Amino acid sequence: MSKECAICGKKPRTGNNVSHAHNVSKRRWLPNLQKIRVEIDGKPRKAYVCTQCIKGGKAKKVF
Repeated sequence: MSKECAICGKKPRTGNNVSHAHNVSKRRWLPNLQKIRVEIDGKPRKAYVCTQCIKGGKAKKVF
């Protein structure tokens, strides 16, 4: 899986887990991607699209 939205290009973000004792370890925030049939460049195909694009109507679903 590409972990990138086909519509808006949203990718994983990085940062740190910080404990109460200020121990730091790396972590990632992954976008909420769903595999749907979507129209891209006028052609229907399956792609990973983030839920914000689906809810916002940016991804035109194909049935």
